[in-house]
Amino acid sequence: MELMELIFIIFAALAGIIAGIMAGYFLGKRSIEKQFGSLKSYSKKVINEAHQQAKTIKKETILRAKDSIYQLKLDLEKETKDKRVQLKVQEDRLFKKESKLDGRIEESENRERHLDKRDKQISRSEEDLKRRQVEYDDLINEQRIQLEKVAGISSDEAKKMLMASMESEAKHDAAKFIRRIENETRENSKRKAQEILALAVKRYAGDYVTEKTVSVVNLPNEEMKGRIIGREGRNIRAIEAATGIDLIIDDTPEAVILSGFNPVRREVAKVALQRLIEDGRIHPARIEEIVNKAEKEIEANIKEAGEQATFDVGVHGIDFELVKLIGRLKYRSSYAQNVLQHSKEVSFLCGVMASELGLDPKVAKRAGFLHDIGKAVDHEVEGPHATIGADILKKYKESDEIIHAIAAHHEDVPPDTVLAVLTQASDTLSGARPGARQEMLESYIKRLRELENIATSFNGVDKSFAIQAGREIRIMVAGEKVNDDQSMVLCKDIAQKIEKELTYPGQIKVIVIRETRAVDYAK
Repeated sequence: MELMELIFIIFAALAGIIAGIMAGYFLGKRSIEKQFGSLKSYSKKVINEAHQQAKTIKKETILRAKDSIYQLKLDLEKETKDKRVQLKVQEDRLFKKESKLDGRIEESENRERHLDKRDKQISRSEEDLKRRQVEYDDLINEQRIQLEKVAGISSDEAKKMLMASMESEAKHDAAKFIRRIENETRENSKRKAQEILALAVKRYAGDYVTEKTVSVVNLPNEEMKGRIIGREGRNIRAIEAATGIDLIIDDTPEAVILSGFNPVRREVAKVALQRLIEDGRIHPARIEEIVNKAEKEIEANIKEAGEQATFDVGVHGIDFELVKLIGRLKYRSSYAQNVLQHSKEVSFLCGVMASELGLDPKVAKRAGFLHDIGKAVDHEVEGPHATIGADILKKYKESDEIIHAIAAHHEDVPPDTVLAVLTQASDTLSGARPGARQEMLESYIKRLRELENIATSFNGVDKSFAIQAGREIRIMVAGEKVNDDQSMVLCKDIAQKIEKELTYPGQIKVIVIRETRAVDYAK
């Protein structure tokens, strides 16, 4: 019973649900139809509004397009008008240029016609000129022939004679002018200069030591050469590396040659090698030890030589480093003349001449003593030794007067003071003193022969003699070919040719001698 009631309830519920669904369906359908109708009417309304807006937009677009087209039309008309104006201007210009060109063409045609006429006239004139030139040349030739017949010489000979005459007159005038100036100068300076130089030479004639650029070390026997070379040359390489000097071992019996540009290093090598030979123990370690000792010994000798030299010349207050550089000059030579002895000699000469001229002899001796100090380091510093010396003296606060004298003693700078001229003169006098500088015999004879050959190459020279170790050449001229004035010019020409063609230390004095001898016999 309960089950039946339950089933009935279930069926009743299902029937209710179905009825509800059906009722909802019909009600929803009716409401949807109403909504669809309202939507349809709304869409029609929207479409109509859209059509209206589209028409409005179309009208606006058409109006804008028409405005744009009208504006473009105006711009185009304006641009066309401007171009027409420009074309008109260009057309006018072209017309004017065409008119000018026509005028120029016509003018050029007229010029061509005129030039043709001138060419014809010129050709006629040229023919006339050629004819006249031929007549003129013939007339001149006739006159020249007549003049040559009258004078007895040709025109070329006459030209040469005229040129020779003019050249002779010019040389004669130049010689007179040179002679007058030299005579005026000599009147005031020759006698005083001779007195000063003679007194300086008389009061001083210093000893000097000639040093060579190559040192020789004597060996007790020939076996010592092998020991110096060592096994596979290790000893000689060690000596060269330690001293910086080349050892030359050749066929010279019982001698080894030391070769090097640095005289101090060469002296170190010489002392060290002599010590090694005396000791007998020659190996790389011993070589290095002996070389170090030799360097210290040479440095001490350099210092001692510098101090002794300053004491000998009486120059004091020199910086200690300058004293050491002066001592290095003991091992420096120039044309085989020892530079330290040369510096002492120049110092004394400077002092003597300064005293005679009323200058301070101490300053002059100091300048002469230091004038070649640049040679102490010229193997290490590039440049002329005078410039190097001046730079060194600036470093050690020497006076400007002395620095200028050192810089100018070889005319690397122009001498502006009397002290500079005295230093230059003393340096030349010391180097030019006979025997002061030694040269190889062959080069010495060659220089003398070249001097004499240069002198005899000039016209009018009879004989020439090179004397005073090549420091002076005396030239004998033929008196009938060279007069007094011409001898002055000849002397200048020979001196200039010597300067151009020869290389020599110091200076060379050129003397031209002319004499007239009258010989007769009393019977």
